[in-house]
Amino acid sequence: MLSGKKAVIFDMDGSLVDSMWIWPEVDRIYMKKYDLVQPDDFHKAIEGKSYTETAQYFVDTFSNLHRTVDQVKAEWQEMTVDLYATRVFPKPGAVEFLDAMKSRGVLMGIATSNDRTIAEAALCARDLMKYFDSIRTSCEVAAGKPAPDVYLKVAEDLRVKPEECLVFEDVPNGILAGKNAGMEVCAVDDEFSRPDEAEKKRLADYFIHDFFEIRDNTYERCRK
Repeated sequence: MLSGKKAVIFDMDGSLVDSMWIWPEVDRIYMKKYDLVQPDDFHKAIEGKSYTETAQYFVDTFSNLHRTVDQVKAEWQEMTVDLYATRVFPKPGAVEFLDAMKSRGVLMGIATSNDRTIAEAALCARDLMKYFDSIRTSCEVAAGKPAPDVYLKVAEDLRVKPEECLVFEDVPNGILAGKNAGMEVCAVDDEFSRPDEAEKKRLADYFIHDFFEIRDNTYERCRK
C-alpha cells in the first residue's frame, strides 16, 4: 500500500477521527429549529460537499429557511466546535500509524470537507496538528468532493506528485475525489457509511477496518 508513496493525505471526518455521528444530530436539531423537512436524498445530496456548499444546499433547498449561507455556517460552528474538541477521538490505530509515518519521513496532510475552525478544534484537542504539513478544506478550493481540487491542493502544498500520494477516505464521493486526483485511495470503515461498503470497495484500491491492519498487513486489496 505504501510502496513508492511520499505522502499520505487524510480526509478527517469518518476517516482519521470518529466524528460522523455528530452531524445527524446537528441536522435533526437544526431542522426542528426551523421546521425543515429532510428530503429523501438528503444524505447522498450533501455527501462530499464542502462546509460552504452544504450550507448553500440548505439555503437553496429549504424555501422556509430565511438564513444566509454565512448565518447557517456560523450556527453549525457554534453547535459543533465544543463537541469536536471534547468528544471526537482518532480512529483505532490512527495515532500509531501517524507516528510510524512521521518516523519514516512520509509527508502528511489533511483534505477535509469540514470547516477549518471545527477541524482544528478536533486536531488540537487530540494533539494531532504536529503530524501534518498541510491542512486544507474544500472551502478553500473551487469545488468540493468528488472534485479532486482539495486533494490536489494538499499535494501542491507538500510538493509531491498525485501518484506519490495515498489517500484515506470513508465515503464514496471522497474516494472518487482521491481517484479523480490521480491518487491511490484506501477506504476506511465507518459506521455512518457502512451501508455503502460494497461501493467503497468497488471504487477504492484498498479497504481497512482500522489502521492496525496496515501495520499487520491484513488490509484488503480491492479487486478492479
